[in-house]
Order: sequence, then C-alpha cells, then structure tokens
Amino acid sequence: MEVKPGYKTTEIGVIPDDWEVRTLDSLGRRGRPAIRAGPFGSSLTKDTYVADGYKIYGQEQVIRGDYLFGEYFIPSERFNELKSCAVEPGDILLSLVGTAGRVLVIPSGAPEGVINPRLIRFSFDQTFVSPPFFKSLIETHTYQALLARNAQGGTMGVLNAGLLRSLQIPLPPLAEQEAIAEALSDADALIESLEQLIAKKRQIKQGAMQELLTGKKRLPGFSGEWGVRRFGEVVLPRKERIDPRRTGVQEFCIELEHIGQGSGCLVGSKATSEKSSLKSVFHSGDVLFGKLRAYLRKYWLANRSGVCSTEIWVLAADRSHVTPEYLFQLVTVDRFIEVASTAYGTHMPRSDWNVVKNYEVVLPSVEEQTAITAVLSDMDSEIAALEAKLAKASQIKQGMMHNLLTGKIRLI
Repeated sequence: MEVKPGYKTTEIGVIPDDWEVRTLDSLGRRGRPAIRAGPFGSSLTKDTYVADGYKIYGQEQVIRGDYLFGEYFIPSERFNELKSCAVEPGDILLSLVGTAGRVLVIPSGAPEGVINPRLIRFSFDQTFVSPPFFKSLIETHTYQALLARNAQGGTMGVLNAGLLRSLQIPLPPLAEQEAIAEALSDADALIESLEQLIAKKRQIKQGAMQELLTGKKRLPGFSGEWGVRRFGEVVLPRKERIDPRRTGVQEFCIELEHIGQGSGCLVGSKATSEKSSLKSVFHSGDVLFGKLRAYLRKYWLANRSGVCSTEIWVLAADRSHVTPEYLFQLVTVDRFIEVASTAYGTHMPRSDWNVVKNYEVVLPSVEEQTAITAVLSDMDSEIAALEAKLAKASQIKQGMMHNLLTGKIRLI
C-alpha cells in the first residue's frame, strides 16, 4: 500500500513520520514500573479498614470518574506494606471487572492511597507521555477491543498486567499529545454540559408531571373534580399473538433492546423471520411497556402497527376514559415504575399484572388530558432535541479521536 509523504507504515498501522511506536512497559520511569497490578485480595480485607487514613482506590472511583468518591481507608502501617501499589498524580487507573476498560487519571492533590485488586495502575514518564492523551487513546474502540481480546477466557475479569506489558501504542511528540488531549477535553466538556442540561430538563419534567398528573396544578381554563380509577379499569394488555414461524409473513418487530432506556424512543427495530418466536401484536396508539425488569424504564407510544416481544406489555387505553398520550405519560412516572417493579421471578423478574391493575390513577376529563399531554410533549420534544445534539456531539468526538489519535489530522 502506498503511503503518503510524511507518514510511515508500522506494526500498528500508518502513522506520521515523527511519531514513535512504544510498548507500555518501556514507558515507566526509574524506580516506578509502567504497569502495576493491585495487591492480592487478602491484603485488603474489611477487617483492615479504618475510619480515616490512606484511601483505597477501586472501580467505584474509576467508573464514576470521581477520585474523591468512597470512604474506605487503611492505616499507615498497611499503606507502607502496600506502597508499591500506591497512586501518584498523573497515574492512570484501569478497571478490570464488570465495566472493564474504564480509565481515571489521578490529578494533583488527590488523597494518598493504594489501588485495590480490581485495578491496574499505569505510571508513565511524563516527559514522554501525557496521561490525558493516554486516557483518550485507551478509550478508543480500537484499544477497548484489543483489551477485550487480550483477556483470558474472553472476559476482562481476568485481564492481568502481564498481558499489557507488550501492548504497543502510537506516541506523538509530547506537545502534540497535549494539544490532542486538550481538543478532546473540549469535546468532553461540551458532551458533559449537554448531559447535565438533559438531566436538569428531565428533573423539571418529572416535577411538572408530579403536579399536572395528580391535579396539584391545573392548567388555565379547567376545573372540576377528577375521577379515581384502577389502572386495570381503563387499560388492558392486548392478548393478540402471532407465530411468524407459521405465518411466514415479515412483520415490523420491536424487542426490548430496541426501546431506549428512559427515553420513550426507539433505538432500532427488526423484521420477523421464519425463526422468530411467538410475538404480541400492537397497533398505533398502544403503549408498549417492558415488563421484564421494569426499573429499566422501557416504554414507547406506538406510532404504527407491528409485533413485539412477549416480554413487553401492549397496553391499550379505553379512550372514553384515557387518551393514549396521557397513558404514556402515566407509565413513565416514578410511582408507576415502582409499582411495576413489584415482580415475580428472581432470575428474570417480570411485572405482575395482578399488582399493576390495582394501581390507582386520578383522571381528568379527556379534554384536560389532551391539554396536559401537550405541555408534557413539548418538554419531551425539547429533551429529544438535546439528546439528538448530544448524539451528534458524541459522534463528532469519535471522529476527532479517530483522526487525531492516528495522526490523520495534525494539530501541530
């Protein structure tokens, strides 16, 4: 393959001429190895913890991105015994279990402490490696996939420090590393600000729902008493089923994974095939609600007909009492989710209709329901627009990472 001027072919692909390829174990500094695994589990047990002392850094801090989180400490004697596992500013911590592959850079001023057995510590010579640059690099799809492949047994739960020593990375000059890290940090700041704004808008909507759906606050022009009904009196789950293996007809199909968590939006769909299992039928205006692990908040107001997993309730509203739009808002409130989470089964908990059908709702007139859902739908639209903006910002950042971390676009 022809390489354009200014670039070279290496073991890890085409990179700029002035970039190096280095193994992780070659990037340490005198007296401090580049890679260090956490201590044996028997070295850090709860009977050694104290109320105040040297901090234990674990997955909780890495997953949250918060180095101050957590209240586990060890005394100075145990800290001195485990000092080879201590953290210093600029160290990078990598989680190994569960949400493996997450990374945290230890900043200046962080409490002294040690890593626990579920972390690996990278400690590089910072005259060669910028910690924020390395964090961005290791978080790319390429290196996350590489870490997963290097894990014994196919899970990162058994990834160990020895497997990482020979891992190769592209290394630009330090000034370029810092410029790349700064550009990606700006992208992260935009993403974080959008996430915070979306969270705030959702809280505002929850507050509005609490007032409008209970009658605590009335919209102008409406008065009169609301009626109290049991959920099962105004809503019924559809019983219609089809077996695609028998019909041979392709149908628009929704599975649980196709419903966004807490968003009320679809994130995908598929067509049934002759291998598909039994499906429930839904129609436009039905509310789909994931009865498997209801706390995941899987719900959607159908705008077309189709079929769905039998792990999803197809809720049909009695339109003389409740509009589909109002029903959709009712199933998204915290109290309904709490009731629906009263489930049977332990391994795969499913909502119990015998419980949900007795859930009491207060219902205004259909006209007032329509007015209320118009207000809440406007809020939903605003949140959806922000989520689309967030998705675009995340997509742009992924493109930036690919171009900047491979040298396809140069900042210096």
